[in-house]
Amino acid sequence: MIVLPWPPSVLSPNARAHWSKKSRAAKSYRRDCYLLTRAAGVVAPDSARISLIIEFCPPDRRHRDDDNMNAAFKSGRDGIADALGINDSRFVTTVSVGEPVRGGAVIVKVLPFVG
Repeated sequence: MIVLPWPPSVLSPNARAHWSKKSRAAKSYRRDCYLLTRAAGVVAPDSARISLIIEFCPPDRRHRDDDNMNAAFKSGRDGIADALGINDSRFVTTVSVGEPVRGGAVIVKVLPFVG
């Protein structure tokens, strides 16, 4: 299990930020997720496809669309794939929304795909 920080708000598809600000935030978040994945000691399962189970725990009780949360997490997902040394096309993703936690979090599990 990997506990990652909540994606920066500028990465939301609804954000109207300058492309350079969004690019800097995406690179930084990707790097952070890479480092946290490595620190967690997670290794890629030896299977053609990999289950990526994502639970978004928002920072507050405001309504959020799961598709926007998933889109904001794109660079985080790329950072996980980088840390595992794989192409993210191998991921079969399951997304859920959990209870809010202070500061927000993204909880990720990497498991062999069964299906």
